Amino acid sequence: MTADIVVIDEMKLEEARAVLEIYALGIASGQATFETVVPDWAQWDANHLKMCRLVARLPALIVGWAALSAASKRIVYAGVAEVSIYVHPSYQRQGIGRKLLEELIRRSEDAGFWTLQSSMFPENTASVALHQKCGFRVVGRREKIARLNDTWRDTLWMERRSNLY
Repeated sequence: MTADIVVIDEMKLEEARAVLEIYALGIASGQATFETVVPDWAQWDANHLKMCRLVARLPALIVGWAALSAASKRIVYAGVAEVSIYVHPSYQRQGIGRKLLEELIRRSEDAGFWTLQSSMFPENTASVALHQKCGFRVVGRREKIARLNDTWRDTLWMERRSNLY
């Protein structure tokens, strides 16, 4: 199984291109995000926290990534973050996403986060199941929250509360 040989590690600047390429594949799937254009690295970097940026690495290949974004600029929500997790389509359903998300959870708790949240299309059943296996629960469904390619889409709002706080 690929997950047995994949290494989860801190994201390095020189891996930015691979991260954005995997993000582009997620965008192209139409099932991962409302975004339709891949940002440049400066924009991606500005939208994600500097801590808890991870990659899933095979010996010579980045096959996935995970990162956190601030849920709010308000200080009272400093321990709440939104999860982004993407795995290259050729390596999905091999346990890599779970390994990434479990490590992201561990590192986020070490960094003082007490709540992780994620929003996803209900049709993305693999992502919903992954999050549930890692302790997330559905806390709501936002109906017709935004449009993707002229089609209104719903999202599930999921969250995971740390037992440490």
